[in-house]
Amino acid sequence: MKKKKSGIRQYIPMAFFVLLGAGCGFLMGYFSQKLADQTGSRAVQIVLVGSLFVMMYLSILIHLILHEAGHLLFGLLSGYRFSSFRIMNLMWVKENGHIRTKRYSLAGTGGQCLMEPPAWEDGNFPVLLYNLGGSFVNLFLAIVFFILFAVTASHVFLSAGCLIFALTGLAIALMNGLPLRLGTVDNDGYNALSAHKNQASRRGFWLQMEANARSARGQRLKEMPAEWFSPPPTDEEMTNSMTAVVGVLCCSRLMDELRLEEADTLMEHYLSIESGIVGLHREILQSERIFCALIAGNRPELVKQLYTPAHVKFVKAMKTNPSILRTEYAYACLFEKDADKAVKLLADFEKIASTYPYPCEIASERELIALCDKTAEEQPAAAQNETT
Repeated sequence: MKKKKSGIRQYIPMAFFVLLGAGCGFLMGYFSQKLADQTGSRAVQIVLVGSLFVMMYLSILIHLILHEAGHLLFGLLSGYRFSSFRIMNLMWVKENGHIRTKRYSLAGTGGQCLMEPPAWEDGNFPVLLYNLGGSFVNLFLAIVFFILFAVTASHVFLSAGCLIFALTGLAIALMNGLPLRLGTVDNDGYNALSAHKNQASRRGFWLQMEANARSARGQRLKEMPAEWFSPPPTDEEMTNSMTAVVGVLCCSRLMDELRLEEADTLMEHYLSIESGIVGLHREILQSERIFCALIAGNRPELVKQLYTPAHVKFVKAMKTNPSILRTEYAYACLFEKDADKAVKLLADFEKIASTYPYPCEIASERELIALCDKTAEEQPAAAQNETT
C-alpha cells in the first residue's frame, strides 16, 4: 500500500504540467485561429503557435526563478540569512562571506533556496512566510497577468502571452502551495503545514536548515553539537515528516563518525517502520545500508536484498550525488569485483567533487572511500587465510 501511494504521488507534478500543457495548447489553437481569421494568413497562425509554445516554456522557467526568489525575499523578511540559491543544476552558495558558483542537482526539484534560520528561541521560530513565499509570488504574478490579459484583449498575441504566463504561475503556485507529498519530496505547503502544527516538527525543520547552513560554511555533521542529533524517542514521532528528518540526520552523523554498525542498526529500524521519511531519504538510507553491508561484516545476501530494481532506478537518477557514487564505488569494488567500473566511478566522483557546494561532505565521503579501499585490500588476505 505504501508503494502504491508513493507511486500515485509521483505522478501529481506530471498531472499538473499535463493539464497546464493541455490548457496552453488549447489557447494556442484558439488565439492562432482568431488571429488567422483577422489577418486571413495561415503563415501568421503558424508563427503565433510557435511563439506561444516558446513562451510557455519561458514562462515555466521565469516562474521557477521567481518562485525561489520569493522564498529568498520572504525568508529575509522573516529574519533568515542567505545560504544558497539554485536553479536547475546551477547553484550560488555563500562561502566564507563570498558568493561562489557551484554545480548541484536534486532529483524531483527544479530549484531551491536554502537559508540559515533565525535562532531557536522558546521553542519557536518563523516558518510560514519562508515556506510559502515562493507560491505567494507566483500567485501574485498570476493575478497581475490575468488582469493584463483582460486589459489587452484587443491585442491577440499580447493577451495570449499574458494568459499563458498567468496560467503557468497559477499552476506552479498550486503545485507548491497546496500541502502535497510529491513522490520523493514534500512540497512547500506540506512543509509549512507540518512545521506550523507542532513544536517537534518545527524543531526538525530548524535543525535541517541550520545543519545545511553550517555545512555550507564547512562544518561537518560530527562537528555540530551532539545534543542536536538525538533520535526521536518514539516511532510515533517518526511518522511526522519534519521530525523524521531528525532521525535521518542522526544516521548521517553516525556515518560521518564512521560508526557504521550503529548507523546500520538505526537505518534498518527506520526503514522497517511506518514513518514520515520521504522517498528521497528512504532511498539514500537504503544506499547507506548497502555500503554498511559491504564494509561492516561483508554481507552479500543483504546487499542482494537491498539492491532492488527500484533502487537501481534511483541510483541512475542520483548519479551526481557523492554519497550514491561512493556506495556504487564500494559495490563495484567489493561485490562485483569490477576494477574498471570502480575506476570510472571514482573519476565521476572526483569530477562531481570539484564543483560540489559542500566541501565538508566531500571530506566525509573521502574517508568512507578510504575505508572501502582498506576493506578491499584486506579481503584477498582474508580469503588467502581461509584457503590456507
